[in-house]
Amino acid sequence: MNMVVANTAAEEALGVKLPSRRDEDWKWTDLKRLIDRAYVAAEAPTAKAIDALIKTAPLAKVAAERVVIVNGNYDAKRSKLTSLKIANTAPAITIEDALLTLNGKLKAKAVSLTFSGNIDTPVEVLHVSSGDGAAIASRLHITVAADSAATVIETFVGDGEYLHNPVTTIDIDKGGRLDRVKVETECARAQHLSHIIVSLDARAILNDFTFTSGATLSRQNGNLIFNGEHAKAHVAGSYLLGGKQHVDTRLIVDHAVPHCVSRELFKCVMNGQSRGIFQGKVIVRKDAQKTDGKQSSHALLLSDTAEFDAKPELEIYADDVVCGHGTTCGDLNGDHLFYLQSRGIPEAQARALLVEAFVDEAVETVENETVRKALIALVHERMN
Repeated sequence: MNMVVANTAAEEALGVKLPSRRDEDWKWTDLKRLIDRAYVAAEAPTAKAIDALIKTAPLAKVAAERVVIVNGNYDAKRSKLTSLKIANTAPAITIEDALLTLNGKLKAKAVSLTFSGNIDTPVEVLHVSSGDGAAIASRLHITVAADSAATVIETFVGDGEYLHNPVTTIDIDKGGRLDRVKVETECARAQHLSHIIVSLDARAILNDFTFTSGATLSRQNGNLIFNGEHAKAHVAGSYLLGGKQHVDTRLIVDHAVPHCVSRELFKCVMNGQSRGIFQGKVIVRKDAQKTDGKQSSHALLLSDTAEFDAKPELEIYADDVVCGHGTTCGDLNGDHLFYLQSRGIPEAQARALLVEAFVDEAVETVENETVRKALIALVHERMN
């Protein structure tokens, strides 16, 4: 006999069915239980509140141009654009997913950026969110034209007890390259439910890094699809979590064509009663011969009550491939800690140095030196 489960107050308000632990991909992040209030549409924050939040953006100084999105709406007045053009349309999404459905129900307004030529300096897309009890959705689309290159920083800041549902779609045309950095520093009471979809054409290159340290609840879904041969993707990320923070990343890399390379590296640090999760899946289609795909996730647990869950998957239908995965989890190395203390470094500082060194392996995948240094400084600041 099938049991009918009543909608929660959040589901009634949002107009969607939220996934629960009965869904395999959501068994560690039960949104039906975790999202427990009737969210309402966000109101526009005051100008003073917006300007104050903008000042908290940690990588602002390294960007030459800036696109500001406030509670899902493009803010032309606070954006800083010279050559970059903004459009308000985005392509339809064919993937079915709870977070994508939510983004449509919340009527996210599209912001579209196209990069043509070699853009030397980083462009920041700054998401500013504010409001207690607010449900906020944003929709960003990025196109990198053929044989073009760009660096994009997507930053999230906010204030209040809100739900933010950002969706980013990216198309990298033949020979194009995108270096993308995502910095999730939402406020401590926020819920961050994001989805990114990337399509790579022939010879396209993606270098993607995500730093996660802000929201109390963060679920980050990703779909990366190789549609052209000889494309490469390097996806890396780091968590710095404490208290009762909960972060879950679900990344699916789809090798649909031959001769493509993918790398995934996540270095996650959990303290307090926080919980980190990484679910990585690599699919190699039947005709995708000569695929080279590897994924790894590594965790540091700095307290007895912190937790890390990993679920690596390989789904391979071709026979001429090189694929692998690995995961590790543990505390800081006692010998390393003793060595630093024996050199006169206090224990707290020694632990911070070891954690920063652990995270740096992922941060070092960021190609732009200025952005990389800013991220290292952010990690140092968060550790303190």
